[in-house]
Amino acid sequence: MMQELLLLGALSVGVYFLLHMTVLKLPRCKATAKLNGKTAIVTGANTGIGKTTAMDLARRGARVILACRDRGRAEAAIQEIVQETGNNQVIFMQLDLGSLKSVRSFVENFLRSESRLDLLINNAGLMNGGKTEEGFGMIFGVNHLGHFLLTVLLLDRLKASGPSRVVTVASKAYSFGKVDFNCLTTHRDLALGSSDYQLFQKYCHSKLCNILFTYELAKRLQGSDVTCYSLHPGAIKTEIGRYSGFWWRLFLNPIIFLFFVDAESGAQTTLHCALEQGIEHLSGHYFSQCAPVLNMESKARDGAVAKKLWELSESFCGLS
Repeated sequence: MMQELLLLGALSVGVYFLLHMTVLKLPRCKATAKLNGKTAIVTGANTGIGKTTAMDLARRGARVILACRDRGRAEAAIQEIVQETGNNQVIFMQLDLGSLKSVRSFVENFLRSESRLDLLINNAGLMNGGKTEEGFGMIFGVNHLGHFLLTVLLLDRLKASGPSRVVTVASKAYSFGKVDFNCLTTHRDLALGSSDYQLFQKYCHSKLCNILFTYELAKRLQGSDVTCYSLHPGAIKTEIGRYSGFWWRLFLNPIIFLFFVDAESGAQTTLHCALEQGIEHLSGHYFSQCAPVLNMESKARDGAVAKKLWELSESFCGLS
């Protein structure tokens, strides 16, 4: 009996490692680009995929702005990145995407202190309940609206620094999402409810917004030297669900531990979209596993919805 249990255990471990070496193994970014003299902004860069992305860009010689809410965690990340890469051009700038006022302040500070912007990596994301400073649903406000305003306010600097890119981290979860304009205009949120499942639904809706935003942005950037891309990073171990309820974490944590991969793997498609040469004609496309996804669901390529979302976002941000 003991031998059978040991054999079963060994077989299970073997299957687990085989899965991680084959089915769950994600491709690597193969770009060899050097970024000396280039400037990049990475939102949410103090942990997870954002930190790994910032580390890689710094290693390539870029001046990297860690746009984060928490100064302490950002400065700890900067110390680690500088030690790892030997690049001292890694700095913190305060940004709370849950406050449109903070977004405007960040942009003012950035434009005053930095002469160029080559890469804008809209990476930060959360799955929290609550409201933003201006009363929007937190998930909508941070995952979409804050990044929308940040990007729009930085477009002139991106154009002046071209060729430049905007990369927005979305998710395959978009396939469970929808854009309910009645709910947005009435409640300033993507949906109602605050249970863990309802927050997950809002997260899915926000990721569809990310993809539609990129799709519309590419149209508005035609004729400029700025391209944009959205992406699915993969099933990644991050801190995005750290504020979830006990039962939700009890259900998800074993799955995440067994089948999700590390942040370094999760940053590869972000880096591909930011650095790979020859993908400029794919501006507006959605990528997964370092390749464009050409069979998108129709709701992610609905031009009318994308345009309406853009115009509503402009209105919410006081731009129109």
